[in-house]
Amino acid sequence: MSTERVNPPELSPPTGFSHAVVASGSRLVFLAGQTALDTDGKVVGRTLPEQFERALTNLLAALTAAGGTPSDLARVTVYATDVEAYRTHASELGRTWRELAGRDYPAMAVVEVVRLWDAEAMVELDGFAVLP
Repeated sequence: MSTERVNPPELSPPTGFSHAVVASGSRLVFLAGQTALDTDGKVVGRTLPEQFERALTNLLAALTAAGGTPSDLARVTVYATDVEAYRTHASELGRTWRELAGRDYPAMAVVEVVRLWDAEAMVELDGFAVLP
């Protein structure tokens, strides 16, 4: 796969995301929403950063199982039950992203939702990747 991250100068500088990702490849991988579920189906983590780390780990596990890597991610949507808390922890969440997924940022959005499927979940990530 080849990707080009596009961040035009007429838009505000992106922090932790790309404004656009142009991807070419032969396989699309659509990733289901992942929360902080453990292998027993229980939400783990009492804080937003803990849950974000587990949700991202789960998303990347699904991507890896499909044959992809974090740099193949073209789009990720983050659903948070409290965007203000997400903003408060943004620098920590960014460090977690860089540690687990690197600096090839996909196009991203953060959307506040009333609740997620599991009432204890604070954050969910879904997305898609383009593989060679």
